[in-house]
Amino acid sequence: MLNIFNLIYICFNSAFFSSSFFFAKLPEAYAFLNLIVDFMLVIPDLFFL
Repeated sequence: MLNIFNLIYICFNSAFFSSSFFFAKLPEAYAFLNLIVDFMLVIPDLFFL
């Protein structure tokens, strides 16, 4: 039971930590990679599903 709460705590912490990166912008030379970079932030969360 304690492990479940620890996992939830880690998920929330990683979600709040990664949300600060949503406001970062790539340089204009790499603007075509914006969609890929936005999706890469979601990939670690998919492992918890």
